[in-house]
Amino acid sequence: MFETMNIHIINGPNLNLLGVREKSVYGNSDFESYLALLKEKYSILEISYFQSNVEGEIINKLHEIGFSADGIILNAGGYTHTSVAIADAIAAIQSPVVEVHISNVYAREEFRHTSLMAKNCKGVIAGFGLDSYRLALESFLV
Repeated sequence: MFETMNIHIINGPNLNLLGVREKSVYGNSDFESYLALLKEKYSILEISYFQSNVEGEIINKLHEIGFSADGIILNAGGYTHTSVAIADAIAAIQSPVVEVHISNVYAREEFRHTSLMAKNCKGVIAGFGLDSYRLALESFLV
């Protein structure tokens, strides 16, 4: 019997404004529309979504799901470069985490070139727009 994989997507600060903010960097689509497409394409998976602009809420969510999820896709936004606490939360849990970025962070400001999360993650995907999430999802299926 096939057991459904549960994949959790966590988005950090300002990602609730996708489709509205800095369209030249983040595109025209809102995340909820893209998520609906992912859920349709990967109907064999249980995909859940959480977004918060608050660092502690992201940590609490990682703690909540980090021992039962088959995979976590995390776009920590600006916290990627500043949050030792989120990096520690990733290190503390058992579920594999893939760090995702919509933009190519290495083609942007110098401070965005450093990730405090990456060393605790299964991998990092950056620069493929919203499709970065699909690529991360695919990484759990191989």
